[in-house]
Amino acid sequence: MTEAIYPQCKIVPARLLKPETVERFLNEICKVGGIRRMVLNGPRLPVTIPDGPARGVPNPHESRRVIRVAGSDVELQVQVGTFILELEDKTPIPALKEACDRIFTDFPYHFLEGRFMKSAMSLVDYAKYGPTMDEKIIGITDPRSKGCPIILQGLK
Repeated sequence: MTEAIYPQCKIVPARLLKPETVERFLNEICKVGGIRRMVLNGPRLPVTIPDGPARGVPNPHESRRVIRVAGSDVELQVQVGTFILELEDKTPIPALKEACDRIFTDFPYHFLEGRFMKSAMSLVDYAKYGPTMDEKIIGITDPRSKGCPIILQGLK
């Protein structure tokens, strides 16, 4: 379990973002450094249509694609609307705000500081990964996801 309390921030743009904007923003904040964990939130983009008369039919969506972040390919599975970051300490916060100002020029955003991720293992974490799970994914488990969270090696 993560015992230390790390500062967290939440970046909420005024609209859902296109994959190109997400890619530019993530590469910009990866240059800043000092990020321990990151969660991208937004509406899910399923591969196939989950309900209704078209159930099981492929769901071609322009926002579900692979982007390149910190030298790794990442498949976007959500249309990103919120970024939650856990930092090593508070020193990168001014640089993160500057990165937001550079990328989000056509629309406003909110930059919030507080606690947004769980720091202790939840029942969902335990049920999905067991008692010996990696502490980097504690509190960011999606119970409906069939895969694991993506861990970028370029980040610490």
